[in-house]
Amino acid sequence: MQDDLFGAPPTPPSRPTAKSLVSAADEADANPDSVDDKTSSKPSRRAGLQPFDWKPELRALGAALPPNVRLGTSSWSYPGWTGLVWESSASEQTLSRKGLPVYSQHPLLRTVSIDRSFYRPLTASDYARYAAQVPPEFRFMVKAPSLITDALVRSDDGRGKEPNPAFLSPELALQEFVAPALEGLGRTLGALVFQLSPLPWNMLERLPETIERLGRMLSALPTLAPLAPDGVIAVEVRDPQWLAPDMLPLFASALREGHATYCVGLHAKMPPLSEQLKLLRKLWPGPLVCRWNLHPIHGPYGYADAEKLYSPYDRIHHPEPELHAELARLIQTFASHGQNVYVAISNHAEGCAPLSVQSLATRIDALQPPR
Repeated sequence: MQDDLFGAPPTPPSRPTAKSLVSAADEADANPDSVDDKTSSKPSRRAGLQPFDWKPELRALGAALPPNVRLGTSSWSYPGWTGLVWESSASEQTLSRKGLPVYSQHPLLRTVSIDRSFYRPLTASDYARYAAQVPPEFRFMVKAPSLITDALVRSDDGRGKEPNPAFLSPELALQEFVAPALEGLGRTLGALVFQLSPLPWNMLERLPETIERLGRMLSALPTLAPLAPDGVIAVEVRDPQWLAPDMLPLFASALREGHATYCVGLHAKMPPLSEQLKLLRKLWPGPLVCRWNLHPIHGPYGYADAEKLYSPYDRIHHPEPELHAELARLIQTFASHGQNVYVAISNHAEGCAPLSVQSLATRIDALQPPR
């Protein structure tokens, strides 16, 4: 990738780097009388689920990240994150119910992808319960129900049985997804992601018709502002044909006219990030939405293999330093132009999503102009 991806960025305001913030913290420790009690106190040890006592270096790294860059994970209920996110061990059920407030205190985790909405629609009250558990600056990424985004009705084993009459239905997209998410999440809504499942071959052969259908649905959806001023609708695909040279103008036009953007999908079924930039350039300027789903070593259908190898998701198994560097430069380009950035990383990407986020944040911090 070239250094300047979308045009020369404006001169950003100088921000402290993680290194400078750590130095300041060390100086404050050496002069405790000069520090306010509220900032110098450590987290108290109370009964129940508690956040891990993160090191000053990690807190400094979070403080140094641009405020419009929100990194996070796909869901949060993983016992293997003990010592990374949670102070002590807890069951998956406990973390599902009580983990979000602790997760949202992590210095680097400013967003999370709500994935359970893909399997069944959630209500406005469901979303409101999530919003009540996070600080005001936190933003959610939410997957649209497969009821709307899958062209096929599937059996329990995932095999397509018949065409889905609700596929890309504007009415259902509003009723079952956009309206309740907007009402419940309000200002904490970040990105509503329509992840379109792989299309059957007969629809891929007539892809312009599907793109037109997508455009009609997007154009029928309401604007997310002013209830969610940072909110954006994004479309993720799982077929590389969407990014073919003859489809790219049609796809970009449907997204622009529908006031939506493209969700970069880092997945074994999709082309590398550098190829997906072609569509982002056609949609520039605008926010960046990215979901890092699955390491390519497992193949396009390797979620079960990744889960078996990576569980309990407590360490990195297959690091991707080149992709971290590439993605960090892309994030820096968007952030320096004042665009919001939403990135969700799965445990299946490298083995441990919080550590992947930390590695990516370190790369982004290295690109920040010195204070």
